[in-house]
Amino acid sequence: MANSKRISLTSLVLMILSTTFGFINIPTAFDQMGYASIIWYVVGALAFFLPSSFMFAEYGAALKDESGGIYSWIKSGLGERWAFIGGFAWLSALEITILFSVPNLWVSLSATLFGHDTTQRWHLLGFNSTQTLGLLSISFILLATMIATKGLGKITWIASIGGFLGTLIAFIFCILSIVIIFLNHGHLAQPIDGFKSLLVSPNPSFQDPIATISFVIYAIFAYAGVESLCGVINHLKTPSKTFPRGVVISAIIIFILYTISIILCGFVVNWKLVMGKNSVTLGNVMYVLMANLGMTLGHGMGLSQSATMVLSNSLTRYTGFSTLMGGVGSFFVFIYSPLKSFMFGANKRIWPKWALHLNPHDMPSHAMWIQSTVLIAILFFISFGGDSAKAFFQILTDMNNVSTAFQYILIVLAFPFFKRIENLNRPFIFYHQKRSTWFATILVLFVLSFGIIFNFIQPILDHSYMTDFWTFLGPVVFGGGAWLFYDLRIKSLNN
Repeated sequence: MANSKRISLTSLVLMILSTTFGFINIPTAFDQMGYASIIWYVVGALAFFLPSSFMFAEYGAALKDESGGIYSWIKSGLGERWAFIGGFAWLSALEITILFSVPNLWVSLSATLFGHDTTQRWHLLGFNSTQTLGLLSISFILLATMIATKGLGKITWIASIGGFLGTLIAFIFCILSIVIIFLNHGHLAQPIDGFKSLLVSPNPSFQDPIATISFVIYAIFAYAGVESLCGVINHLKTPSKTFPRGVVISAIIIFILYTISIILCGFVVNWKLVMGKNSVTLGNVMYVLMANLGMTLGHGMGLSQSATMVLSNSLTRYTGFSTLMGGVGSFFVFIYSPLKSFMFGANKRIWPKWALHLNPHDMPSHAMWIQSTVLIAILFFISFGGDSAKAFFQILTDMNNVSTAFQYILIVLAFPFFKRIENLNRPFIFYHQKRSTWFATILVLFVLSFGIIFNFIQPILDHSYMTDFWTFLGPVVFGGGAWLFYDLRIKSLNN
């Protein structure tokens, strides 16, 4: 490949930013920890994003011709059984992402239509709002699966439009927040009380040490996704120099963006007056932030109350529409792509023939319907578990964060053993010494395990046993089920 066609440092940084940075992480962080979330984003960058990115890059460069993605990575270090379990863990993380995203689509639709979240007042056939949201989400999964099995040629364009509109949200928020700073002469809606504000959350649920430490999972999730880009390392100009520089530059930019944006949240909303309300959930927190952005801007400009409301509703509707478009498009990709990638990337002998069946539209329809059945069952039990909307979205968020952290454990654990493989072409090497390899491995494993353990302990201390149950159901069921399924299939094939 000619040098002119290779990926430059600038292009690499932009690719990492678009894959990793997510605006939704900003209002989520401010809602959970306020300004105190910033220090955990430092931990996430230094103890997870940087060391793990270089591991993923070495995997991607050396195993570029292997199919199966992270399945091949884990297999190279720990063998096929653990690769299968790790692949299932990766798949479970994406399944939980689907679970998290579907109810949020209805919140996005509500914000688009009404200018604010009305889902907590939705009641269908006598069911409460949480149950109604669950039933609507189940209906969407059924409809989307039916459509997806027919092919996606006319649907995936929605994700591209939503992605473009979604990136503009961050720019709109930052620009208008800066305008508010000047209009309000630097006055913060959420005051900074010295170092205390950077260490202690205004959220009562995140003020004890265990809850505070458990927030590291949120920071890890905010930096997740770079592993999907590691296949491009062989297309870089001088990868041994370009990739490390790109990762470091991206980490600095992402951290600065998160930090500035979290501080800007403090210019727009007061935590106790706005975020502390029971009506604010992790499903609608972004719309609450954008609505208050419009209110604060309108008041600062001296607009009438009606004009201020129009501005507030317009920002909320735009945010809702952008998120709705991106969410719908992404869902149709998630409903089949990870499943197909894992099943056809792993050892095909392990799967029953009916599971690998592709319909005339080249879709694994049988497997997709089983997947939807599992998703629907979990969503049904969560939504009918008797919790409020706030608890409902907290459970989905915790499930999403823990399953994302869990999927990385086997990938990182396999890395030192992958490094021992001889006669393997390694175009990119970052960890040249055994000492640095093990240091990075132990550091990342410690942070991942630390976050998962404390996310398990905190709900127990709060007597939120249902939250604990659902949060850890995915990793336990998918991981344990994968282990049992693999052993039974191998035993059956050997007999």
